Amino acid sequence: MSERPYRFDPAGPVTGIFFLLLAGIFLADGLSGGHAVEVAVMVPVVLIGLGVVGTVRVLTRSRRRRLR
Repeated sequence: MSERPYRFDPAGPVTGIFFLLLAGIFLADGLSGGHAVEVAVMVPVVLIGLGVVGTVRVLTRSRRRRLR
């Protein structure tokens, strides 16, 4: 059986980092008295971040299929 070369799949780390940053922002918002980030800024950031995560997952889908 031939060994497949190791190929890095960036979808998992990109998704993890995005959600860790998002959780950190919400935690900072909850622990501070006021708003850490205004809602008018947070909504577009979340939507753009979800779009980037989705795009990375779609572009790297073939890598995940070959890793199995």
